[in-house]
Amino acid sequence: MAEMTGVSASTSRRQSLGSRLRYYLPTIVVAVAVLVIWEAAVDIFNIREFILPKPTDILAEFLAQLRTFLTPGEQSILFEAARATLWSAFGGFIIGCGVGIVVALATARWTILSEATMPFAIAANSVPIIAFAPIMNNWFGITNPASKMAIVAIIVFFPTMINTVRGLTLVDRGALELMTSYAAGGFKILWALRIPNALPFIFSALRVASSLSVIGAVVSEFFGGPRATLGVYITQEASGFNFTRAWAAILVASMIGILFYNVVLLMERRMMPWYHAQRQTH
Repeated sequence: MAEMTGVSASTSRRQSLGSRLRYYLPTIVVAVAVLVIWEAAVDIFNIREFILPKPTDILAEFLAQLRTFLTPGEQSILFEAARATLWSAFGGFIIGCGVGIVVALATARWTILSEATMPFAIAANSVPIIAFAPIMNNWFGITNPASKMAIVAIIVFFPTMINTVRGLTLVDRGALELMTSYAAGGFKILWALRIPNALPFIFSALRVASSLSVIGAVVSEFFGGPRATLGVYITQEASGFNFTRAWAAILVASMIGILFYNVVLLMERRMMPWYHAQRQTH
């Protein structure tokens, strides 16, 4: 009996691994094809490095910086910059999303407040990052990480708030009437009905915000900051015609965004396993 159970578990794991491989295979094939075409195009058309470096050269620079970072006593400016940018993105993400959810809870509770603030939220969300960067640098100081966190917080605040409000208000009318018929109070309805209904909306906003936070942090650094930040690093290396290093920094920023996104996705699967399973079946 135990052997049968072990064989069944092993078969289930293989099937799960096979289904995951089939799911990610198209993405892998497209990524490899793009890199191969990129590499070949640079050679065939003799494209200069300052226009577009080879992917292999970018990877070599990245690995060289990584070896320097992992060597005791050595310092890699690229990875020090990545650490600073990650901290700015993470701090702004936590502040902006946290405040966005809190404000959404308040606006969903009082409809008049939601109707009054939503137009301002939509209008502010349409303002580009470059409009906030000089103002935040002036408020907090150009080298202060708080200025970058503030920009990231503004960027992620509005998508989080708007999505959370939608999730809190777009509840099933029948379920709401059922809880009201059982004399459930406002807090009980919020905790047992509105928040579980809003979780898919919240995590959808958090996935978007995870990418926006990295973009906001890097772009805000283009307007000034310490040397050890990705935005300043990319700007200085590009101005010095070290385009391979600049592209290596772009690669690191992309990796941070992917890592950030997958952390949010893992949290979503942990907190809403039923929703993830339902989405996989469709």
